[in-house]
Amino acid sequence: MAMVAERTGGQLVLDNKRLCDCPPNHINCLTAKEWIKSQLGVWQFYYESRDVRDKTAHPATYPISLAARFISLFTHEGELVLDPFVGSGTTLVAAKDLNRQAVGFDLKPEYIDLCEQRLDQSPQTGETVQLAVCSDARNIEDFLEPESVSLILTSPPYANLLNRPRLNKSRRGAARKNDQYLKTEQYSQDPRDLGTLDLGAYQDAMADIYGRLFSVLRPKGHCVIDVPDMWLDNRRITIHTAVVDALQSVGYELRNTIIWDRTNIVNRVGIFGWPSNYITMGTTFEYLLDFWKPI
Repeated sequence: MAMVAERTGGQLVLDNKRLCDCPPNHINCLTAKEWIKSQLGVWQFYYESRDVRDKTAHPATYPISLAARFISLFTHEGELVLDPFVGSGTTLVAAKDLNRQAVGFDLKPEYIDLCEQRLDQSPQTGETVQLAVCSDARNIEDFLEPESVSLILTSPPYANLLNRPRLNKSRRGAARKNDQYLKTEQYSQDPRDLGTLDLGAYQDAMADIYGRLFSVLRPKGHCVIDVPDMWLDNRRITIHTAVVDALQSVGYELRNTIIWDRTNIVNRVGIFGWPSNYITMGTTFEYLLDFWKPI
């Protein structure tokens, strides 16, 4: 059975010790040949059968291969990975595949149940533990020891921009009126949920949460956030700049901006703005923002 934890008081006991024989100054277990694949600033990924693609299960997921790329790049076997908005549990699944300790947090018990199901279905490749915890991200510092986390990796809610009927403008023709048409892709209406906040309140909440997480991340530990920008009422909503401003305000340093090129998994993109208004499609790319905690 997958291990699922609930807060009963006290800290979680999770090791963050390397299980590999890499030199102390190496930041990962990759070979030079494997490393060079991550040097490019534009990445593509493919989904596999274990990935969650059903938006009724979760409205916004990333592929296991994306989580695996960052976990491989910024941790060693045995080190601890944290996902503060764990959702469907993809980060935990990738960590299990790669023999990393991992813990994820979410407000919704349904998502914790989904994490447990997915972990149960994934083969055990090592002796590490992956935990799903039903709790507010604002409480994570109470669960973990200072400087115990090597990597924070997540895709947070996109402010309140999913809290409106889905018009499927990114799709063309008959594909627009699919089973998600006019449905509201919202995580919850819990007032603690970042998905209920306007962009200004969202930026403040991200600064608050990541300010709390700063103490649990080790020096030079990386923090990766996957977010898109969106369009609303003919205005670009720059979620990625709000995230950058929020994290820099509490001490993180932006190291790299990577573009997730999604064109290989998007079919028949809708025509936006033609012929008088140029709009880049958020469904075709997202920002992978890589921060670290300076010494």
